[in-house]
Amino acid sequence: MYRIISGKWKAKKIAAPKNFDVRPTTDFAKEALFSILENTYDMQSISVLDLFAGIGSITFEFASRGCQDVTSVEMNPKHTSFINATASELDMSLQVNTQRGDVFDWLKKFRNNKSYEIVFADAPFETEEKKYHELLSLVLKNKYLKPNGILIVEHQSRLKLDHPNYKFTRKYGNVSFSFYEPYQETQMETEAENSDTAE
Repeated sequence: MYRIISGKWKAKKIAAPKNFDVRPTTDFAKEALFSILENTYDMQSISVLDLFAGIGSITFEFASRGCQDVTSVEMNPKHTSFINATASELDMSLQVNTQRGDVFDWLKKFRNNKSYEIVFADAPFETEEKKYHELLSLVLKNKYLKPNGILIVEHQSRLKLDHPNYKFTRKYGNVSFSFYEPYQETQMETEAENSDTAE
């Protein structure tokens, strides 16, 4: 079970079936995360991509705060059905677009298709470090972020995910959020030149 922290559905408790294998972001960490985000963004005018959406803890937090465009990508069909049913129950169906699929395959398929102000990724905690770096590369190099956008990766605090676009990390117990900024045009040009040279 988790609860929505703020917005239209503040304090609403969401109970998932007991056989669901999920790890929703804790209330404490979620509250701290959204405090950071609301100091930067107007929730009602942004688009959000929620990767590894689970049962929608982050998705519904954005929607409750007025975000009209949340895309949730989740591989487990039971979880996507739960997100859809809950969105319908909370009258959020027009705000939440659920996509079922493997996150890495989805990012490869829809690259350069749409950009977002916020991309949030909460991969399973047992995810290998190299997969996290693949995730960073897929999001940042394929224009999933708008120029003023931010990528937030939730991960175990013992993991350090260095990257040229890294901004900062906020730690809440054994959970941390690392923030990454989009590539600038000069960075993209340098990357392209380097890959041409390598060939």
